[in-house]
Amino acid sequence: MRSIACDNPGTRLCVPHRADIGSIPNNWRDKKALEERHEDGVEEVTIRLRTLLGDHPGTAALKNGSIKSDLVEFDFIEYSPTNKGFKPMVREQAFDVSEMAIVTYLMAKSFAKPMVLLPDVVVARFQHGHALYNAKQGTLKPADLNGKRIGIRSFTTTTGAWLRGILANDYAVDLNSIHWVTFEDAHVAEFHDTTERAPKGKEIIQMLVDGELDAALGEKVERPGLKPLFTDAVAEERSWFAKHGVLPINHMVVVSDRLSNEHPDAVREVQRMLRESAARAPGGAPKFSPEATRRSLELIIRYTAQQGLIPRPFAVDELYDDVTRTLSL
Repeated sequence: MRSIACDNPGTRLCVPHRADIGSIPNNWRDKKALEERHEDGVEEVTIRLRTLLGDHPGTAALKNGSIKSDLVEFDFIEYSPTNKGFKPMVREQAFDVSEMAIVTYLMAKSFAKPMVLLPDVVVARFQHGHALYNAKQGTLKPADLNGKRIGIRSFTTTTGAWLRGILANDYAVDLNSIHWVTFEDAHVAEFHDTTERAPKGKEIIQMLVDGELDAALGEKVERPGLKPLFTDAVAEERSWFAKHGVLPINHMVVVSDRLSNEHPDAVREVQRMLRESAARAPGGAPKFSPEATRRSLELIIRYTAQQGLIPRPFAVDELYDDVTRTLSL
């Protein structure tokens, strides 16, 4: 078995080259047709996919090669942290398969970016433990945030959207009263960011320590003078889960429209491998039934629309296409 080089190095999807295998059957997308015939036998041909996928418990078996495929293989492109690769995926369609923050995907869809969701969750967590305040300036509780100066890496981060939704809907915080300070632009270039940008070279935790911010969302560190915004985050998370029945999704996986439109069997194979990799994880990998995935997506869609990050709440089925929708059942 061997992989075939790209027809055009400027494109990322690698398919059989006519010079390599001669006449390609019209139904070459069928796995049985992806064969190269030689005098000494038959050699299967795989499709190479340029892929961004972080190192998570649920992706380990896929990335270390434990899960095999005769149809696809992956050229893994590494970014550290992985979210640094989301911007090139959204803006340049840099990958065929990509891990993706769910809020970035929702925003990208609202601007018709050519990518489609797979039903695979690779990062999910409760969010309450990722918020800090400067205790040197007095005790601060979630309900006390109105009118405060709050830092966040980017206004469009998924953790930020979850936390703002929690604060607004469960603690009656007026998000419009808050003075937001950000440090990075959105992955989606078309989004109009009206927040204050922190001075160049400033870091969010140091600004919080120095009293330039009252609180910070999306951060979890131990530093003198800093305390969790939610005093008992674990208890808060249990209470929140009892109320909503949702484990917040952070990252899922997307594929390019081109891959889904032209090579649906490859998309199905990618999803099979992701699913099997997650099932092999010894622990720490999020376990989501289709119903649990839908509940989490419905809630983050509602929060994201409430916050003006997308123009309207999408139906969950809109996030998939005809190929990936069947995989979510």
